[in-house]
Amino acid sequence: MSEYLTWETYYMPPAQENESSLEFEARIHASYWHRNQKRKYTGEPYIVHPAEVASIVRTVPHTEEMLAAAWLHDVVEDCGVNRGSINEHFGATVSVLVCRLTDISQLSDGNRAVRKAMDRQHSAEGCAEAQTVKLADLISNSRSILAYDPNFAVRYMREKRALLTVMTKGDPTLWAEADRICREAGY
Repeated sequence: MSEYLTWETYYMPPAQENESSLEFEARIHASYWHRNQKRKYTGEPYIVHPAEVASIVRTVPHTEEMLAAAWLHDVVEDCGVNRGSINEHFGATVSVLVCRLTDISQLSDGNRAVRKAMDRQHSAEGCAEAQTVKLADLISNSRSILAYDPNFAVRYMREKRALLTVMTKGDPTLWAEADRICREAGY
């Protein structure tokens, strides 16, 4: 009697133009790790958000490690993937970037203001490459939150304005776009 294997199916965004093997692996792994998650407001597969972040990063000077980190930026927080797995699959540079993109605060650290201050300091200490990916993430999330949750956007955009004050090393084009979004939202 033969056994049939059933393979999980999940959405994986298409290959990107000039995609390196590192970015390909990051896209595949991120799609798999986020496979059971949906976007909060739209119900789309969650991976559309990392895909958008990667596409934003692609518009400015970048490295293949930055693109890989863009795909993987939420897997530690949202999927329980640990730094060792990132390092093993993608190398130290991507691992460091993903860790810099991951919030470090825990609920036990205090109220939201205290936690966001901790995360802001963590982002401030990041290198230019990490801050560039963080700016792309901020742009992507801000667009979505402003469109779908104007009540939460009041708090969120105030926090993002504070974050921009410490994001001094990231790409200036992305910083200007994030600043524009904040200003148009009244922050």
